[in-house]
Amino acid sequence: MVDDTWSSALHRLWQAASRAEEVSALADDVYAPLLATPGVHLVVGTRWEDPQILRYMRALRAGSDSPVITATARSVPEAAVREPGDEPVVTRIPVAGLDDAGWPEAELLRRTPGATFVVCTFRLDHRGWASLGVGVDASADVAAVEGRLAQAVDVIVACHTGIIQRGREARRGADDALLAEASLQMDSSLDVEETLRRVARIAVPAVADGALVHLLRSEGPEFVSATHVAVQQQRALEEIGRENPWLAALLARRSEDEDTVFLSGPELDGSPFADTAEATEADGDGDGARPVAAEADRHSTVISISTLRARGRVVGSITFVYQRPEARLPGSAFLRSLATRAALSIDNALLYELRRHAVLSLQEHLLPSQLPVTDQWDLSASYEVGDPMLDVGGDFYDAVPRPDGSIALLIGDVCGRGAEAAALTGLARHTLRTLLEQGTDPGTALSRLNRALRQERASRFLTAVVATLAPQADGTALLTTCSAGHPSPLVLRSDGTVSEVLTGGLLLGVLDDVSYESHEERIGPDDTVVLFTDGLTESREAGGAFFESILPVRLAALRGFDAAHIAESLTQQAKAYRASGQDDIALLVARWTGVPPGADLLPHPLQLAKAAR
Repeated sequence: MVDDTWSSALHRLWQAASRAEEVSALADDVYAPLLATPGVHLVVGTRWEDPQILRYMRALRAGSDSPVITATARSVPEAAVREPGDEPVVTRIPVAGLDDAGWPEAELLRRTPGATFVVCTFRLDHRGWASLGVGVDASADVAAVEGRLAQAVDVIVACHTGIIQRGREARRGADDALLAEASLQMDSSLDVEETLRRVARIAVPAVADGALVHLLRSEGPEFVSATHVAVQQQRALEEIGRENPWLAALLARRSEDEDTVFLSGPELDGSPFADTAEATEADGDGDGARPVAAEADRHSTVISISTLRARGRVVGSITFVYQRPEARLPGSAFLRSLATRAALSIDNALLYELRRHAVLSLQEHLLPSQLPVTDQWDLSASYEVGDPMLDVGGDFYDAVPRPDGSIALLIGDVCGRGAEAAALTGLARHTLRTLLEQGTDPGTALSRLNRALRQERASRFLTAVVATLAPQADGTALLTTCSAGHPSPLVLRSDGTVSEVLTGGLLLGVLDDVSYESHEERIGPDDTVVLFTDGLTESREAGGAFFESILPVRLAALRGFDAAHIAESLTQQAKAYRASGQDDIALLVARWTGVPPGADLLPHPLQLAKAAR
């Protein structure tokens, strides 16, 4: 005959199990139906961690609506013999035969009518086991009671398994989301140390309570970054990463190992991470100290070390510090994936750094390392690389003393970037410099450069402007300017007015036999000539306006400043102004200091000043 009451209760129990987020949520749906079974006077359940650690006990007595719940974490050594195997075990035991040393339920059973304890012990997971039992009297159908206990345990085990599976799936989804976010964060920086710092910040507290990141240098591990969820332990962790010999030796031994290693318990003896470690963190006034692992929230400290390997070479390591339950430790597969992504980001940043150094070194060789200076003029230059991919640019400038005591200023821009642009940059600058040093006038110098480019079958064109400053007997200087399709220079007068030098002329390298006309005007003492490439004027704000529209006003505001300040200020203002535009910016600034009327106009003694970058 089917027991409809129990069948309905079991159905409700399965429904509750499908929704439960914790096994303890099933207690009411388990205890009440069992207690309604004829002959049952007490239902009691226990949860154990390891063989003998009683985590809690819950009991419900007939006639009572309030369960007795004992939350504990005490050791019951004699209970170890009760630990079940893989399959549930149902046992009948006379209450009188229960030993308190191994049966914490005994005291409760003796307070209720009944002579027998029917108990089912079962394993929930690898960390512990549980039991569910009832106290029955002689009127009970013990076989039926055993069947109900077994059915209830089946639901509990299935519920627990489902919760674990859903937890794993949720954690897997969270891990995937974290890895995706980590990749985005790390890939958004091409600075090596900033990338490493982001690795540490992303991991805490989502992955671990603390993180240490080291970069592998030729001389060994180099500490870069540390972070900890507890602010008061931040400094201690940084000191460990920077100075601790135990960690340094461990990282050196682990540098070639690919697998993530976890260390805990005795493996951390003598380390700053041991729960009884003597490593300390100084307090705010430097008088107090506190063990690094002192705030472990009663959880033993665990560390993991993952080697950061990319493209067949080790680039560093990441050490995670955990002070949390074992169930919340990340898996080795997740840590390997995070380490792989971090290693690739770091390796990309390292390659970028190498390329950046090589490109900047090449760029410097394409520009003058020094500029001539006399008491007649104040010269300075500024160069700002604008391409984030760091292809060498085609902007160039130079200042050339001439035999007659004048000085020639030149600036130009080769179309495009890269190796071919660099080759034309070197050809153009050195050709113009050689011609101008020999006293060739600006127009002729540009025509001869154009002819050389055509003979070389150059596939790119370039623009350039050449200006000469020749001292005059009245204390002024004659400014002679010749342009080949280049932006017109500006003159900042001593009274603060700004004027544009009239120029014109065809691009270089386009047609054969091109001639260039010169424009002449006078400049006085403290007047300043500013030559620049279109990277300055074409810096564009978010609204679409170009820096060219406000350049005269910005230049006028720099009246009275020396050439170095003017060059650097205009460069930085253009950088701050632009929301778009990635061209290089080159400026060459010459302030005429003047000579007294009638003074000797022969070439003045030259000095050399380092060209600005």
